[in-house]
Amino acid sequence: MQSHLKGEYFFPRNIDRIGKIKSSVVRENLSELQSQLEDLYKNSKEKTGFGYIVNKEDVHFRRTGSHSLPQSISFESSEDYIAFIGKKKEWNSFLRSCNLIQNEIPQLNEWMLNNPLTVIDNDGKWAGVINVCKYFLANPRPDLYIRQLPIDLHTKFIEQNEAVIISLLDFLIPNAVRDSSEKCIGKRYQLKYDEPTVRISILDSQLLIGGLSDIRIPLSEFERLEINADNIVITENKMNFLALPELPSTIAIWSGGGFLISYLRNTRWLCERKIFYWGDLDTYGFLILHQMRTYFAQTKSVMMDKETFELFKEEGVVTGKRIKSEVLSSLDKNEAEMFEFLRTNNLRLEQEKIRQEFADAFFQQLLS
Repeated sequence: MQSHLKGEYFFPRNIDRIGKIKSSVVRENLSELQSQLEDLYKNSKEKTGFGYIVNKEDVHFRRTGSHSLPQSISFESSEDYIAFIGKKKEWNSFLRSCNLIQNEIPQLNEWMLNNPLTVIDNDGKWAGVINVCKYFLANPRPDLYIRQLPIDLHTKFIEQNEAVIISLLDFLIPNAVRDSSEKCIGKRYQLKYDEPTVRISILDSQLLIGGLSDIRIPLSEFERLEINADNIVITENKMNFLALPELPSTIAIWSGGGFLISYLRNTRWLCERKIFYWGDLDTYGFLILHQMRTYFAQTKSVMMDKETFELFKEEGVVTGKRIKSEVLSSLDKNEAEMFEFLRTNNLRLEQEKIRQEFADAFFQQLLS
């Protein structure tokens, strides 16, 4: 397939590794050898009109004399070889698809050289796939939902053929790739998609947005948002987020809980705010705190210390699987000791178990 695309001559092709016939076989198993040779000649091009040619030579053995025996087989053309292996339908499909791709988007020749089997696997789809590629070549950053793309195809076609379309677009428009780790076409390229949302609770009435104190917005809009708040509170648990008290110049953020704080990593305006993270008093709470600090080094932990644990230790429980020892480089000395204490003893104190009046007083004192 690659030689065809390169315009190189692969045929005629000689195959000489068909097995050397020894004198002992001629002497001791002549009838079996004759049967095998009959099958070889019966399926040759001389008999079938296609396939291989048997190349014979006279071989002389001391005890049995001279014999005309096959030394190699050869295929004169690609047509002979394709017909012999029973892949004529696939080959014609490959040729048809290659011609279509070369005529419509000739810059894909190199891609086809590296992906010949993908060309075959997508037979019957190439007209639609090419239309998608042509649109993106002309509009590499459409900023539309897939359903809004002005391509004469139903939305499901693009979604059902994401793998091949992504492979092609990565080759054709590499500079338009938004996130190469994403497998979803909408997230990978400059398209709109059903984004994660971030929920914001405004804890200072002076900062209300259009009179609203509790709003949920798409992540991309959150990243562009500007709220004149000095303090940001992020909680692991949604109910704790909802129950936070009124606090001056403060908003609370909930991006889905747990490790989904990763959604916040590209929100540059958070770099200029004081950030307070309140997570569970368990190993995962400190893992999330560490993760948060890799995005925003100024993040402070709240109510994740030994004193808080001692106050509510009756509510603590022994967890299930113990995680392996880890070095969380962003933790300070006290946090690292608390992390190791919880890990070693397999303990957990969920933040919901901390009394509401204690949490309210803590934040009011911290941010008054």
